[in-house]
Amino acid sequence: MTALSPELRLWDPPVTYRIGVAMGTHANPYSGELLRSIRTAAAQAGCDVTLADTGDTASEESAVVRALRADLVDGVLLVPSAGAEAEINGLVRMGVPTVLVDRVAARNDVDQVGTENVHAVASLVRHLTERRHRKIGLISGDEALDISRERVRGYRLGLDQAGLRFNRELVECGLSTSGGAARATAKLLDGWPSPTALVVADESMLVGVQYEAHRRGIRIGSELAVVGYGDMEWARRVSPAVTTLAQPIADIGRRAVRMLLSRMADPDGPPESVSLTPRFLHGASCGC
Repeated sequence: MTALSPELRLWDPPVTYRIGVAMGTHANPYSGELLRSIRTAAAQAGCDVTLADTGDTASEESAVVRALRADLVDGVLLVPSAGAEAEINGLVRMGVPTVLVDRVAARNDVDQVGTENVHAVASLVRHLTERRHRKIGLISGDEALDISRERVRGYRLGLDQAGLRFNRELVECGLSTSGGAARATAKLLDGWPSPTALVVADESMLVGVQYEAHRRGIRIGSELAVVGYGDMEWARRVSPAVTTLAQPIADIGRRAVRMLLSRMADPDGPPESVSLTPRFLHGASCGC
């Protein structure tokens, strides 16, 4: 059963707009921070927020978006799941003010805000090549997500910038899950050539990489360099701390609300796509 959670209290003044937020509330480690940022920005603008949990699946996403529209929200902030194209197409076709949040799509007919992926991941690869790594593997994310494909492009760009040839045997899909990443890591470490360094394409998969390395008795940082994309508190507390690119989650939430307010005020304006720059956080997991 789809449940909507209105945030408006009975004693609040009338709101300017009612915003529907559709996202997998437990899909990513940063989902809570993103939602808090959206709620704060919406409250400052005098807007009500209704949250609908998509479970990060296309089928549930379709149901909750229908429920939000039936609840007569003025606009939708959507963190799209893999395979969400049909739902996005429907929102665009019906003229529902919509902003795609975090997981941007390769399209120019809808507002969206996320982080830059291609050059960011290329910078991780270059960081490893500057430490004389030549056999650099990639644990890629769910291939149905545009951001996963962008991060693969970034990996290939980084190799090219370092004068290294792309080797398909050094890339495995971790399905954007910890279990998938553990299996992908095992396959890469058992394969040939075996990587001396790994780029992990999202934070959900870093846990799986850590698990598989620990299971094999491989010391991250000294025997296997690991870098990743995402900002997880645990990654700064483990030993060695993980070198990552931290997404500006709070900024993404604030920007998404502003973009949606602008879209509701000007429905016919050209769609805007914003890619914010992630912050490099250096740890010892890269071996330096």
